[in-house]
Amino acid sequence: MNSNDPSFSRRRWLGLLSTASLGSGLLAAADAGAEPASATLPNKNQDLGARIYNIRDFSAKGDGVTLDTGAVQAAIDACHRDHGGTVLVPAGVFVIGTIEMRSNVTLRIAAGGKLLGSADGRQYHAADAIPLSGDSTLNDGNVGLIFAVGAQNVTIEGPGTIDGQGAQFRSPARGVPPPAGISGSHRPYHLLFHQCENLTVRDLFLTASAFHSIRIIQSHYVKLDGIHIHNRVNHNNDGFHFISSQYVHVSNCDVECQDDACALFGSCKFVTVSNSSFSTRWSVFRFGGGEAENITVSNCIIYEAYGCPIKMRCGPHSRFENIMFSNLIMKNVTGPISIGLGPQGPRRRPAATPGVASEAPASAPPAATNESDAPSTPGVVRNISFNNIRATVVKPVQLADVDFTSNYNPGEVFSCMVLNGMGDAYLENISFSDVHVTFPGGGTVEQGAVRDVPKVAGEYYAIGVPPAYALYARNVRGLTLHNVRFEMADADLRPAVVFDHVTDAAVNGMSVQGHPQAESLMRFIDTCDVLLTAARVLTPAAVFLRVEGAESHGIKIDGGDLSKAKKALTFKDNASAKSVNLR
Repeated sequence: MNSNDPSFSRRRWLGLLSTASLGSGLLAAADAGAEPASATLPNKNQDLGARIYNIRDFSAKGDGVTLDTGAVQAAIDACHRDHGGTVLVPAGVFVIGTIEMRSNVTLRIAAGGKLLGSADGRQYHAADAIPLSGDSTLNDGNVGLIFAVGAQNVTIEGPGTIDGQGAQFRSPARGVPPPAGISGSHRPYHLLFHQCENLTVRDLFLTASAFHSIRIIQSHYVKLDGIHIHNRVNHNNDGFHFISSQYVHVSNCDVECQDDACALFGSCKFVTVSNSSFSTRWSVFRFGGGEAENITVSNCIIYEAYGCPIKMRCGPHSRFENIMFSNLIMKNVTGPISIGLGPQGPRRRPAATPGVASEAPASAPPAATNESDAPSTPGVVRNISFNNIRATVVKPVQLADVDFTSNYNPGEVFSCMVLNGMGDAYLENISFSDVHVTFPGGGTVEQGAVRDVPKVAGEYYAIGVPPAYALYARNVRGLTLHNVRFEMADADLRPAVVFDHVTDAAVNGMSVQGHPQAESLMRFIDTCDVLLTAARVLTPAAVFLRVEGAESHGIKIDGGDLSKAKKALTFKDNASAKSVNLR
């Protein structure tokens, strides 16, 4: 090519400028006889790992009737063979049974796209590579609508929908098979992952699962972001359920479910949950078994949670350590915090509604029948903090968008915060800072008079009605309450706070409502080395502090305003006046 050639027009020269670089590539293209690089034939494999596989190209119909399992699976398999890429679910309703995700595959569901779980239980199969165990810290189900085992770099993203048609898996009456033909642990989860790495689920709407919505087992480096879960059509409808997973990050999610909203069983470590909202019949943050450590929950809203928003059950050989809850709003909840260290003990679930299966979570660990049945090695609970929390506790009601009836135990109706260690096991270094809670009230003198609280870890299964309306703490060493305010929406004749075998406690700036007919505002049983400073009695009370037991000693009350209490102190059961220094 020669620039002096009259055929080499200005237009051709400008075209060359637009397609070649301004460096050596342009000079080389301008050399005599040289062809531009654009004339080279493209490499047919240059986009491997970045292609889009539309499931309609694999014969998916998307008519809401035809079973498209095979087409979706074929697209995923082809994408995997080509070193990964994106499988696209376009607009339409695609009915599927069990499908398997594979490494390096992104499943993208378009805004108008929906994966609809089949209502025929025969379209689901177990992932045999996922072992089953009756121990909830391992696994009690291995069927998924979408599952992956041992996969890496898996992404499932929206903004479309996955609908499990979970109501078809609910029995209409006890002993009657559900319409789908399968029940119990054979029901499919929305998403099931086992031993996966670099897992992302984002910007999805997940609704009406037959079982839990997202269950993640022994996986690492997990990101869950921008997910909306509405899962209230079946019993055991969890939101997120993690088992022995690490480096897990949940953010910007909204979960409305029937069972545990964010369960962490087994050895979950390096977990963050932030900027999310949760509502459920049972628990929100539910810990059970294993070694849970290095976990933060922050900037979350919990509302209409009737079963204890934060519930930890640490059995023998387990350890919960370095866990922080901060910047939480709890609106219309029961509980709201319960930590149990020791054997679960006998369970008293709500009385069954005729024709409705039990609501007891399938994930609940086996119960010891009494304290002597438990193994001798106790668990460990330490370094747990609750900071900047505002809570409104209410008596539970039926969730408006659930088609079956929920029943409630007495302990859920008269709930409080519980720190509960059994035997020789002590919870250690538990702190509450800037925590303001309003409780519903309604407790009686007889309920507040209970001293022999059953030595089991359940907050409402076996304890029944707690003897305090705000905080019951037993077997705690290193307890801190700073700027804590407890109020009542209605009169409650139980003490606000009960310390039972608590040692090394600091209570600073506590403001508490009392009632003149209640025995006392606070009760200490065999409790020692406690410093109370700047306490305030907000409403008339008979007694500020009742001290019981010969082992009580080293209690100091310094400053504050106790003027609304008729008496500052009373003593019972061989407690000595020398046990308290009132300044």
